[in-house]
Amino acid sequence: MAHRSPSLLVVSAHAGDFVWRAGGAIAAATQRGERATVVCLSYGERGESASQWLEGKSLEEIKAIRRGEAEAAASALGADIIFLDLGDYPLRESPEAIAALIDIYRQVQPTVVLTHPLTDPYNGDHPAAARMALEARVLAQAIGVANADGSFPTADDIIGAPPVFFFEPHQPEQSDFKPNVLLDITEAFPRKRAAMECLAAQKHMWSYYTDLAVRRGVQVKRNAGPNLGLAHDTRGEAYMRYLPQVTGLLE
Repeated sequence: MAHRSPSLLVVSAHAGDFVWRAGGAIAAATQRGERATVVCLSYGERGESASQWLEGKSLEEIKAIRRGEAEAAASALGADIIFLDLGDYPLRESPEAIAALIDIYRQVQPTVVLTHPLTDPYNGDHPAAARMALEARVLAQAIGVANADGSFPTADDIIGAPPVFFFEPHQPEQSDFKPNVLLDITEAFPRKRAAMECLAAQKHMWSYYTDLAVRRGVQVKRNAGPNLGLAHDTRGEAYMRYLPQVTGLLE
């Protein structure tokens, strides 16, 4: 199998999730010159677009608005974006959705995958997205699993075993989220903030996730120790690793 260049794949239930939860990681990757691809399984048109419904917009108008916002946010982060338009509230798991994700995994060849945690009592779309992301990751490794068009992959088409990180949910304590990875996103944060400001339909989230980046930044500094010279205004994101880390050195 050929060497894989660094490639980040983010599987997001709704059009805004990837920005709030993982915008710093995405921007940091693209600033390093790496490829980042976001898959939005839905536009969040029913459950996360209340302001647009209250203005009397139609379903198709809302979907178009959310798509435009997500495209602008992805551009601000330097990422590619793919929409599957599977619908939300509820987001239904299906063989067709899994097949589409398998194709995306094989096209993107991710070296790292980010998605939602498997528990969220407030929004069933989020764990559904995670389950589909995890299932597709396993199936995309199998040379005997066909592509969506019925053709079979070559040895170079199948993926490796990219590590999976769950990004922080909106209600971490209720979602059994216990971060074991803290990411310094200080240099990437201006891009994340610019991407957040593309999401006018959820303007109420801008300050929440700015404040969260500050709090996680404090934890980045505390856990890094005093000798790394981290900035006073360090910003952070929290993640939970799903699979074991393989290493020859404990550090």
